[in-house]
Amino acid sequence: MKLYMFEHCSLCFRVRMITALKGLHLQEVVVLDDDTDTMVSLAGKRVIPILVKDDGAAMLESMDMVDHIDGIGDRLLTGAERPEVEALAAAILETSPPLTMPRYPLLGLPEFATVAARDHYVVRKRKVFGDFVELRAKTRSLLAELMPHLEALDGLIESTDAVNGRLSKDDVRILPLLRSAAVVEGLRFPPRVRGYFETMLDRTGFRPLPRV
Repeated sequence: MKLYMFEHCSLCFRVRMITALKGLHLQEVVVLDDDTDTMVSLAGKRVIPILVKDDGAAMLESMDMVDHIDGIGDRLLTGAERPEVEALAAAILETSPPLTMPRYPLLGLPEFATVAARDHYVVRKRKVFGDFVELRAKTRSLLAELMPHLEALDGLIESTDAVNGRLSKDDVRILPLLRSAAVVEGLRFPPRVRGYFETMLDRTGFRPLPRV
């Protein structure tokens, strides 16, 4: 299997995470942010992630990819899912991008390896989120919007090994978002969230992204 991805992409990390937890081989190909031609040639449109299966077929939906990979051999994500965890994942996804998006180009990530790729990203995201410098200047107020969701998550985590006590798709929803949020210098995860984040990253073998 081959995954076309961005290093900062939380949807991509869903796929990387389940593959690592299952101990399967996955060839990772980081695409430059401005390399739309590669995406279109594989998927017919600009989209990331793209999973090319061993039979050459391309998958475009991250949770479909997770389900496909988890179905290789014995399933790992067998735990129950909780709607309140899924709702918190949605809330974190809604409030964290103004914090994370302006920081990704500062991290030296491979999808921004050229000036053209970095500029392409900045122009795209500024249309949605606004000026990056201004957003970074609002870090304190933006963190104040995010923290209640992380505090609520802290009260729901049942184990450092699985948000619901047993690995489930909720872990695939939550961990990639925490990995993204952790790039924000000054963010302090609540205790149980921090323990879960550190334990789960250790299990996957991935390191946190740089902080800025």
